[in-house]
Amino acid sequence: MKMKHLMAASALLAASTLPVAHAGATLDAVKAKGFVQCGVSTGLPGFSAANDKGQWTGLDVDVCRAVAAAVFGDASKVKFTPLTAKERFTALQSGEIDMLSRNTTWTLTRDTNLGLNFAGVNYYDGQGFMVHKSLGVKSAKELDGAAICIRAGTTTELNLADYFRSNGMKYQAITYDTSDESVKGFEAGRCDVLTSDQSQLYALRIKLKDPNSAMVLPEVISKEPLGPVVRNGDEDWLKVVRWSLFAMINAEEMGVTSKNVDQVRKTTKDPGKQRLLGLSGIKGQGLKLSDDWSYNIIKQVGNYGEAFERNVGMGSPLKIARGLNALWSKGGIQYAPPIR
Repeated sequence: MKMKHLMAASALLAASTLPVAHAGATLDAVKAKGFVQCGVSTGLPGFSAANDKGQWTGLDVDVCRAVAAAVFGDASKVKFTPLTAKERFTALQSGEIDMLSRNTTWTLTRDTNLGLNFAGVNYYDGQGFMVHKSLGVKSAKELDGAAICIRAGTTTELNLADYFRSNGMKYQAITYDTSDESVKGFEAGRCDVLTSDQSQLYALRIKLKDPNSAMVLPEVISKEPLGPVVRNGDEDWLKVVRWSLFAMINAEEMGVTSKNVDQVRKTTKDPGKQRLLGLSGIKGQGLKLSDDWSYNIIKQVGNYGEAFERNVGMGSPLKIARGLNALWSKGGIQYAPPIR
């Protein structure tokens, strides 16, 4: 186990010393090529997954689409690069992708050692455990000696080691490169437990032949703020990605949706809504975008609440409650600075 962590540490150090593509002109480069190249997961229902026609959907995908809508006025002008957890940071560092929107946890090491910047949080998550009901386990405290399926190259590995060590328990780690491989290993009985962010566990559970055969245990053992990531060195691009997400959150707070945005735009006298929709205030000037940048996001992608409900909420197969991801004004902690 010690050797495994040493190898993981060596890989992280190697990644931190890779030549980082300076992204001083990312926005100009994106405009010139006519699309946003966005890194996503290899397939996680509700967050980023492609259907049999190659069309991508999910909460992370909608962040990419929002950026495309802000930059081009067209949410479809985005191309997706599926990446494993081990590939994701190198792809961003090297310039292979313009942004990463792939259920990625914001941590100190990632924010300081990898030449990257987190633009915000689009999903507040926490690591949990899924078990076969036949195991008869009701709590993570009963998992001493368990074989646990886990994805390599994630904070999940480190959190798992910390949790078992602090509770005086032992485990056997069975590692995989992708979520699909880990859930197949779990279903095949190669492990007793599958650990990941709780959002992923709910998404992976519906991939089982019999979803009712497994359950997610109640314990949450970590903080996992997930959000889009860009390279260091280009404040303009960072702000475009950041405020594309913030526009969606602010729109939900103001009650502006994809369905009513045109009517609101025509009739509103509310100063906040006028600034949100580019009718007054700084408009698009500060982001070097057109004045209707946020209108295009709301019209074509929707506000944060709309994106949440259709992808992972009660309107989706995952049926995840808003919880921490409810607005700060409705009992959650989802919050965006004001457009002023």
